[in-house]
Amino acid sequence: MSRVLVTGGAGYIGGTTVALLLQRGFEVTVLDDCSTGHADSVPAGATFYQGSILDGDVVRKALAGCDAVIHFAAKSLVGESVEKPDLYRNNNIGGSQVLFDEMDGAGISRIVVSSSAATYGDSKVQPILETHKAHPTNPYGETKLAVDNLLTDLCAEENFAAISLRYFNVAGAMKIDSGWLTERHNPETHLIPNVLKATADKPLKIFGTDWDTKDGTCIRDYVHVVDLADAHLRALDALKAGAHEIINLGSGGGYSVREVVTTSSKVVGYEIPAVEVDRRAGDPAVLIASIEKAKSMLGWEPTRDLESMISDAYQSLTAV
Repeated sequence: MSRVLVTGGAGYIGGTTVALLLQRGFEVTVLDDCSTGHADSVPAGATFYQGSILDGDVVRKALAGCDAVIHFAAKSLVGESVEKPDLYRNNNIGGSQVLFDEMDGAGISRIVVSSSAATYGDSKVQPILETHKAHPTNPYGETKLAVDNLLTDLCAEENFAAISLRYFNVAGAMKIDSGWLTERHNPETHLIPNVLKATADKPLKIFGTDWDTKDGTCIRDYVHVVDLADAHLRALDALKAGAHEIINLGSGGGYSVREVVTTSSKVVGYEIPAVEVDRRAGDPAVLIASIEKAKSMLGWEPTRDLESMISDAYQSLTAV
Protein backbone atom coordinates (compact mmCIF):
# COMPACT_ATOMS: atom_id res chain seq x y z
CA MET A 1 0.00 0.00 0.00
CA SER A 2 1.30 3.44 -0.94
CA ARG A 3 2.13 5.94 1.82
CA VAL A 4 1.99 9.67 1.09
CA LEU A 5 3.48 12.48 3.19
CA VAL A 6 1.18 15.51 3.28
CA THR A 7 2.98 18.61 4.50
CA GLY A 8 0.55 21.16 5.89
CA GLY A 9 -1.93 18.33 6.40
CA ALA A 10 -3.47 19.98 9.49
CA GLY A 11 -4.73 22.88 7.39
CA TYR A 12 -7.98 23.42 5.51
CA ILE A 13 -6.99 22.06 2.09
CA GLY A 14 -4.33 19.71 3.44
CA GLY A 15 -6.68 18.10 5.97
CA THR A 16 -9.32 17.58 3.30
CA THR A 17 -6.74 15.96 1.02
CA VAL A 18 -5.62 13.67 3.87
CA ALA A 19 -9.23 12.58 4.44
CA LEU A 20 -9.70 11.82 0.74
CA LEU A 21 -6.42 9.87 0.59
CA LEU A 22 -7.50 7.74 3.56
CA GLN A 23 -10.92 7.13 2.02
CA ARG A 24 -9.22 5.86 -1.13
CA GLY A 25 -6.97 3.41 0.67
CA PHE A 26 -3.69 5.29 1.01
CA GLU A 27 -1.58 5.32 4.14
CA VAL A 28 -0.86 8.91 5.14
CA THR A 29 1.72 10.76 7.20
CA VAL A 30 1.11 14.42 8.08
CA LEU A 31 3.74 17.03 8.91
CA ASP A 32 2.49 20.39 10.17
CA ASP A 33 3.77 22.95 12.67
CA CYS A 34 0.17 24.05 13.43
CA SER A 35 1.11 27.72 13.12
CA THR A 36 -2.02 28.14 11.00
CA GLY A 37 -3.32 24.56 10.92
CA HIS A 38 -5.03 22.67 13.74
CA ALA A 39 -3.99 19.30 15.16
CA ASP A 40 -7.64 18.32 15.55
CA SER A 41 -8.10 18.76 11.78
CA VAL A 42 -5.83 15.79 11.07
CA PRO A 43 -8.22 12.94 10.24
CA ALA A 44 -8.05 9.78 12.34
CA GLY A 45 -5.91 7.13 10.69
CA ALA A 46 -3.07 9.44 9.65
CA THR A 47 0.33 9.41 11.34
CA PHE A 48 0.99 12.93 12.61
CA TYR A 49 4.28 14.72 13.21
CA GLN A 50 3.93 18.22 14.66
CA GLY A 51 7.03 20.10 13.60
CA SER A 52 8.52 22.59 11.20
CA ILE A 53 9.31 21.88 7.57
CA LEU A 54 12.51 23.83 8.24
CA ASP A 55 13.66 21.07 10.61
CA GLY A 56 15.48 18.48 8.52
CA ASP A 57 15.37 15.88 11.31
CA VAL A 58 11.58 15.91 11.65
CA VAL A 59 11.14 16.02 7.85
CA ARG A 60 13.38 12.97 7.57
CA LYS A 61 11.29 11.10 10.17
CA ALA A 62 8.04 12.05 8.47
CA LEU A 63 9.30 10.81 5.10
CA ALA A 64 10.08 7.34 6.45
CA GLY A 65 8.15 4.71 4.51
CA CYS A 66 6.65 7.22 2.06
CA ASP A 67 6.91 6.98 -1.70
CA ALA A 68 5.34 10.33 -2.62
CA VAL A 69 4.70 13.80 -1.18
CA ILE A 70 1.86 16.31 -1.46
CA HIS A 71 3.25 19.67 -0.35
CA PHE A 72 0.87 22.28 1.12
CA ALA A 73 3.03 23.71 3.93
CA ALA A 74 3.42 27.44 3.21
CA LYS A 75 2.51 30.86 4.48
CA SER A 76 -0.24 32.12 2.19
CA LEU A 77 -1.53 35.61 3.08
CA VAL A 78 -0.71 38.19 0.42
CA GLY A 79 -0.95 41.16 2.79
CA GLU A 80 1.24 39.51 5.41
CA SER A 81 3.80 38.63 2.74
CA VAL A 82 4.15 42.33 1.89
CA GLU A 83 4.69 43.16 5.57
CA LYS A 84 6.99 40.20 6.28
CA PRO A 85 8.72 39.18 3.03
CA ASP A 86 11.66 37.52 4.81
CA LEU A 87 9.29 35.26 6.77
CA TYR A 88 7.70 34.13 3.52
CA ARG A 89 10.99 33.54 1.76
CA ASN A 90 12.39 31.60 4.71
CA ASN A 91 9.32 29.45 5.23
CA ASN A 92 8.07 28.92 1.69
CA ILE A 93 11.34 28.71 -0.23
CA GLY A 94 13.66 27.60 2.57
CA GLY A 95 11.18 25.03 3.90
CA SER A 96 10.60 23.61 0.43
CA GLN A 97 14.35 23.33 -0.12
CA VAL A 98 14.71 21.35 3.12
CA LEU A 99 11.88 19.06 2.01
CA PHE A 100 13.37 18.53 -1.45
CA ASP A 101 16.83 17.82 -0.01
CA GLU A 102 15.42 15.25 2.44
CA MET A 103 13.35 13.64 -0.31
CA ASP A 104 16.46 13.33 -2.47
CA GLY A 105 18.38 11.79 0.42
CA ALA A 106 15.59 9.28 1.04
CA GLY A 107 15.28 8.34 -2.62
CA ILE A 108 11.75 9.81 -2.91
CA SER A 109 11.23 11.69 -6.16
CA ARG A 110 7.44 11.98 -6.66
CA ILE A 111 5.79 15.22 -5.52
CA VAL A 112 2.61 17.23 -6.08
CA VAL A 113 2.86 20.85 -4.97
CA SER A 114 0.13 23.28 -4.04
CA SER A 115 1.23 26.30 -6.04
CA SER A 116 -0.80 29.46 -6.67
CA ALA A 117 -2.25 31.50 -9.49
CA ALA A 118 -0.65 34.45 -7.65
CA THR A 119 2.48 33.47 -9.62
CA TYR A 120 0.87 34.95 -12.74
CA GLY A 121 0.38 38.44 -11.35
CA ASP A 122 -2.08 40.81 -13.04
CA SER A 123 -2.88 39.26 -16.39
CA LYS A 124 -4.76 41.33 -18.96
CA VAL A 125 -5.78 38.14 -20.75
CA GLN A 126 -8.52 35.95 -19.25
CA PRO A 127 -8.74 33.05 -18.70
CA ILE A 128 -5.10 32.66 -17.69
CA LEU A 129 -3.20 29.84 -19.42
CA GLU A 130 -0.29 27.93 -17.89
CA THR A 131 1.88 29.39 -20.65
CA HIS A 132 1.23 32.93 -19.37
CA LYS A 133 4.51 34.52 -18.33
CA ALA A 134 4.74 34.70 -14.55
CA HIS A 135 4.94 38.22 -13.11
CA PRO A 136 3.98 37.92 -9.41
CA THR A 137 3.08 41.22 -7.79
CA ASN A 138 3.72 40.32 -4.14
CA PRO A 139 6.25 38.30 -2.09
CA TYR A 140 3.79 35.43 -1.63
CA GLY A 141 3.50 34.92 -5.39
CA GLU A 142 7.25 35.35 -5.75
CA THR A 143 7.94 32.55 -3.25
CA LYS A 144 5.49 30.20 -4.96
CA LEU A 145 7.14 30.86 -8.31
CA ALA A 146 10.58 30.29 -6.80
CA VAL A 147 9.47 26.87 -5.49
CA ASP A 148 8.12 25.96 -8.93
CA ASN A 149 11.45 26.94 -10.46
CA LEU A 150 13.32 24.77 -7.93
CA LEU A 151 11.14 21.84 -8.97
CA THR A 152 11.87 22.41 -12.65
CA ASP A 153 15.58 22.16 -11.89
CA LEU A 154 15.13 19.05 -9.72
CA CYS A 155 13.20 17.27 -12.45
CA ALA A 156 15.93 18.08 -14.97
CA GLU A 157 18.91 17.32 -12.71
CA GLU A 158 17.67 14.68 -10.24
CA ASN A 159 14.91 13.03 -12.31
CA PHE A 160 12.17 14.14 -9.91
CA ALA A 161 8.55 13.78 -11.03
CA ALA A 162 6.58 16.90 -10.12
CA ILE A 163 3.26 18.63 -10.77
CA SER A 164 2.49 22.13 -9.48
CA LEU A 165 -1.23 22.92 -9.19
CA ARG A 166 -2.12 26.60 -9.47
CA TYR A 167 -5.47 27.95 -8.29
CA PHE A 168 -7.06 31.13 -6.94
CA ASN A 169 -9.85 30.63 -4.37
CA VAL A 170 -11.00 27.56 -2.46
CA ALA A 171 -14.35 27.21 -0.71
CA GLY A 172 -16.74 24.68 0.81
CA ALA A 173 -16.15 22.02 3.44
CA MET A 174 -15.92 18.24 3.78
CA LYS A 175 -18.04 16.13 6.14
CA ILE A 176 -16.20 13.27 7.83
CA ASP A 177 -17.11 10.98 10.73
CA SER A 178 -15.68 13.34 13.35
CA GLY A 179 -17.36 16.47 11.96
CA TRP A 180 -16.54 19.05 9.31
CA LEU A 181 -13.20 19.96 7.79
CA THR A 182 -13.68 23.65 7.06
CA GLU A 183 -11.99 27.03 6.93
CA ARG A 184 -10.61 28.16 10.29
CA HIS A 185 -8.47 31.11 9.33
CA ASN A 186 -7.58 34.00 11.62
CA PRO A 187 -7.91 36.54 10.18
CA GLU A 188 -10.43 35.30 7.62
CA THR A 189 -9.71 36.92 4.26
CA HIS A 190 -11.83 34.73 1.97
CA LEU A 191 -15.06 36.04 0.50
CA ILE A 192 -17.50 33.16 1.06
CA PRO A 193 -16.98 32.68 4.83
CA ASN A 194 -17.05 36.46 5.27
CA VAL A 195 -20.32 36.66 3.32
CA LEU A 196 -21.82 33.98 5.59
CA LYS A 197 -20.65 35.83 8.70
CA ALA A 198 -22.00 39.23 7.61
CA THR A 199 -24.49 40.90 9.95
CA ALA A 200 -26.57 44.06 9.96
CA ASP A 201 -23.96 45.64 12.23
CA LYS A 202 -21.06 44.39 10.07
CA PRO A 203 -22.38 44.06 6.51
CA LEU A 204 -20.28 42.70 3.68
CA LYS A 205 -18.52 45.39 1.66
CA ILE A 206 -18.85 45.09 -2.11
CA PHE A 207 -15.89 46.96 -3.56
CA GLY A 208 -17.21 48.56 -6.73
CA THR A 209 -20.32 47.86 -8.81
CA ASP A 210 -19.21 49.53 -12.05
CA TRP A 211 -16.68 46.97 -13.27
CA ASP A 212 -16.81 45.80 -16.88
CA THR A 213 -18.50 42.51 -15.97
CA LYS A 214 -21.97 41.00 -16.41
CA ASP A 215 -23.33 42.56 -13.20
CA GLY A 216 -20.76 45.24 -12.44
CA THR A 217 -18.97 43.35 -9.66
CA CYS A 218 -15.61 41.59 -9.77
CA ILE A 219 -15.42 38.01 -11.01
CA ARG A 220 -13.19 35.50 -9.29
CA ASP A 221 -12.42 31.79 -9.69
CA TYR A 222 -13.64 29.44 -6.96
CA VAL A 223 -13.29 25.67 -6.60
CA HIS A 224 -14.75 23.35 -3.97
CA VAL A 225 -12.15 22.05 -1.54
CA VAL A 226 -13.13 18.41 -2.20
CA ASP A 227 -12.78 18.88 -5.97
CA LEU A 228 -9.41 20.50 -5.30
CA ALA A 229 -8.26 17.60 -3.12
CA ASP A 230 -9.38 15.16 -5.81
CA ALA A 231 -7.18 16.99 -8.33
CA HIS A 232 -4.15 16.49 -6.07
CA LEU A 233 -4.81 12.74 -5.96
CA ARG A 234 -5.22 12.60 -9.72
CA ALA A 235 -1.93 14.46 -10.06
CA LEU A 236 -0.18 11.71 -8.09
CA ASP A 237 -1.20 9.26 -10.82
CA ALA A 238 -0.06 11.62 -13.59
CA LEU A 239 3.53 12.15 -12.36
CA LYS A 240 6.27 11.36 -14.88
CA ALA A 241 9.97 11.04 -14.03
CA GLY A 242 12.04 13.96 -15.27
CA ALA A 243 8.99 16.13 -15.94
CA HIS A 244 7.58 19.14 -14.08
CA GLU A 245 4.09 20.10 -15.18
CA ILE A 246 2.24 23.30 -14.26
CA ILE A 247 -1.55 22.77 -14.19
CA ASN A 248 -4.28 25.29 -13.36
CA LEU A 249 -7.37 24.40 -11.34
CA GLY A 250 -10.55 26.45 -11.17
CA SER A 251 -14.26 26.73 -11.85
CA GLY A 252 -13.90 27.04 -15.59
CA GLY A 253 -15.73 30.37 -15.65
CA GLY A 254 -15.69 32.21 -12.36
CA TYR A 255 -18.38 33.80 -10.19
CA SER A 256 -19.12 37.46 -9.50
CA VAL A 257 -19.28 38.96 -6.01
CA ARG A 258 -22.98 39.64 -6.60
CA GLU A 259 -23.54 35.98 -7.52
CA VAL A 260 -21.81 34.88 -4.31
CA VAL A 261 -24.03 37.19 -2.21
CA THR A 262 -27.24 36.20 -4.02
CA THR A 263 -26.50 32.47 -3.82
CA SER A 264 -25.51 32.77 -0.16
CA SER A 265 -28.81 34.53 0.58
CA LYS A 266 -30.64 31.64 -1.07
CA VAL A 267 -28.72 29.07 0.99
CA VAL A 268 -29.20 30.77 4.38
CA GLY A 269 -32.81 31.80 3.74
CA TYR A 270 -32.42 35.56 4.27
CA GLU A 271 -30.86 38.49 2.47
CA ILE A 272 -27.17 38.80 3.29
CA PRO A 273 -26.47 42.34 4.60
CA ALA A 274 -24.17 44.12 2.12
CA VAL A 275 -23.14 47.65 1.31
CA GLU A 276 -21.68 48.99 -1.92
CA VAL A 277 -18.46 50.97 -1.52
CA ASP A 278 -15.78 52.36 -3.82
CA ARG A 279 -13.39 50.12 -5.71
CA ARG A 280 -10.17 49.03 -4.03
CA ALA A 281 -6.97 50.15 -5.69
CA GLY A 282 -5.28 47.33 -7.57
CA ASP A 283 -8.30 45.04 -7.90
CA PRO A 284 -8.64 43.55 -11.41
CA ALA A 285 -12.16 43.14 -12.78
CA VAL A 286 -11.76 39.45 -13.66
CA LEU A 287 -9.39 36.70 -12.52
CA ILE A 288 -10.08 33.20 -13.82
CA ALA A 289 -7.83 30.31 -14.81
CA SER A 290 -8.08 28.10 -17.87
CA ILE A 291 -8.63 24.47 -16.81
CA GLU A 292 -8.27 22.83 -20.22
CA LYS A 293 -4.91 21.29 -19.28
CA ALA A 294 -6.40 19.85 -16.08
CA LYS A 295 -9.15 18.27 -18.15
CA SER A 296 -6.73 16.74 -20.64
CA MET A 297 -3.86 15.70 -18.32
CA LEU A 298 -5.74 14.79 -15.15
CA GLY A 299 -9.21 14.00 -16.47
CA TRP A 300 -10.36 16.58 -13.92
CA GLU A 301 -12.98 19.27 -13.85
CA PRO A 302 -15.04 20.61 -10.94
CA THR A 303 -18.18 18.66 -10.04
CA ARG A 304 -19.54 21.00 -7.35
CA ASP A 305 -21.01 24.41 -8.19
CA LEU A 306 -21.16 27.68 -6.24
CA GLU A 307 -24.32 26.70 -4.35
CA SER A 308 -22.67 23.46 -3.22
CA MET A 309 -19.60 25.34 -2.00
CA ILE A 310 -21.70 27.83 -0.03
CA SER A 311 -24.09 25.20 1.33
CA ASP A 312 -21.28 23.03 2.66
CA ALA A 313 -19.50 26.05 4.15
CA TYR A 314 -22.73 27.17 5.83
CA GLN A 315 -23.48 23.70 7.23
CA SER A 316 -19.95 23.51 8.66
CA LEU A 317 -20.33 26.93 10.31
CA THR A 318 -23.70 26.07 11.88
CA ALA A 319 -22.89 22.48 12.92
CA VAL A 320 -23.16 21.84 16.67
